[in-house]
Formats: sequence, structure tokens, C-alpha cells
Amino acid sequence: MVSFAGAALVLVGCGASGPAASGTTPAPTSVAGPAVPAVPGIAARAVRLRTDASVGGQVQVRLTDTGTAPFTVTAVAIDSPGFAPLPATAVDTTYRPGQTIDLPTPFGAVDCAAAADPAAARLTVVRDGGVPEELRVPLADGTLALIHGEECAVAGVAAVVDIVLTDLTSAPDGQSLTGTVLLSRRTGDDPVEVLALGRSVLLEPEVGRHLPATLRPGDDRLRLPLTVTPASCDPHVLAETKKPFVFPLSVAVDGADPVPVDLPVDDAQKALLQHLVDRVCG
Repeated sequence: MVSFAGAALVLVGCGASGPAASGTTPAPTSVAGPAVPAVPGIAARAVRLRTDASVGGQVQVRLTDTGTAPFTVTAVAIDSPGFAPLPATAVDTTYRPGQTIDLPTPFGAVDCAAAADPAAARLTVVRDGGVPEELRVPLADGTLALIHGEECAVAGVAAVVDIVLTDLTSAPDGQSLTGTVLLSRRTGDDPVEVLALGRSVLLEPEVGRHLPATLRPGDDRLRLPLTVTPASCDPHVLAETKKPFVFPLSVAVDGADPVPVDLPVDDAQKALLQHLVDRVCG
């Protein structure tokens, strides 16, 4: 059986130090360390744009030259105890006094045993034609902590249940696909409630039984019949959508706050969904 795809799969992969079997956001087992000292002349924020959410696994490091002289950034990376370190991304961006420029920067797999803060941008900076400096500039907002909390909440759900989309096939009329959302218990005996399944930009999924539906204590599986139909054939929507096959599933474990989890859709299922859109929308 296949477990969570995408971000959830990555999260479970780092689960040795990850969450307990609970739908709540796991509390880090380490407290935040001392704040990163400010760097004169450079201010930094982490910003998540809509394009970052579409790509996944990255934020914008928004740098501002707050000093009186220009500098050039030649490499950038995220430095946070709550995320696995990644090699720096090479850039060649010059900042002049007062100028702000965003640098797309990936972050590594989440570590739910550690806090996201103190978070910093690791920069290689050249000033006035001098030698490169390696700097840690504090990220002056809570964007990485927010992402950390979201991804650890998904990991908490994934520790309790596997969620898969199965038996996806074309309906006899060719105007829809049918399948099953299957929840299979992994650990514990807590109730797991499915509250809602949202649409994507292109497609409308309809669960063939009343929601919320609950995987009850003592039950190992919950099956939810599913029908998927095109939600829009607007040419602009068809051309511009970045996340055509993302269906947010709202899941709550043992009465905890609901967690939005992307319904996993594999490549073969994406091809079936795309064929449905092509067939119906022409």
C-alpha cells in the first residue's frame, strides 16, 4: 500500500525524530536557541508567495540593503534547526542602498523534533570588490515557523493513518471518474474524522457518502466512494493553473483541530484526470 505522497511522504521519511501518533501539531522536543545577531546593513525576511506554494519546498528570502553601500549576494541558503540543511543556491544579485530583492530559496525536510527558530539566511556576500563574507542574517518573521507547524501537523496525521486514492477509473459515460479514498490505520486506536474534501482549480471531487465520516476505534479502514468531474473548462483556467490535481482533505485525529492534507495522486492517476479534462473540455 502506498502512503502519503509529496510533502507528507518526505515528512514521514524523517519521522524517526518526528511526531507522535497524534493529529495535533507535534511539539518540538528542543527549545529555540539564542536569537541570531543582526547584521548591519542587511535585513532579511522569509516570504511564501503563491508561486512558492505551487512549487513546494521553497520560500523567498527577501533581502534589503539597509546600509549606505552596495553589496552582492553570491549564495543563499535557509539556516533553521527545524529543517534539514541544503547546499547553498548560487546567485549573483547586487543590492543598492534601500533596494529589496527576493531570492527563491529551497528548504530541506522538516525535523519535527526541533523548533524552526532561530531562523536565518546563510549568505555569501561581497562588498566593494572585497573577499566573500559568510553571514547569517536573522529572518525577521515567523514564516518558517508557520511552514514547520503546517508540515508537522500533516506528519502527525500521517503517523496515524495512510490515505490513498484507489480504483480510479472512467465512468461509463466518459464524463467523470470514480474511485475510492481509503484510510488505513497505522498506529493507535484514536478516531480519525474526515470533514471535507476540497476541489482543485480544474476538478470537483464529490464524496459519495455524508461527511464528516469517521474511522472509529476498533476499525482498521474507512472507504469513501469518490466521483470526480471537471469544475471548469475556461481556457484561461486550463492554461494558467499551477496545481490542477491538488485536493485538500480535512482530517482530524481524536478531536484535535482539523489538518489540511493533500489527497495523494500518483502519476498514473494524474494522467487519468488530465484525460478526463481533455475529453470533457475538448
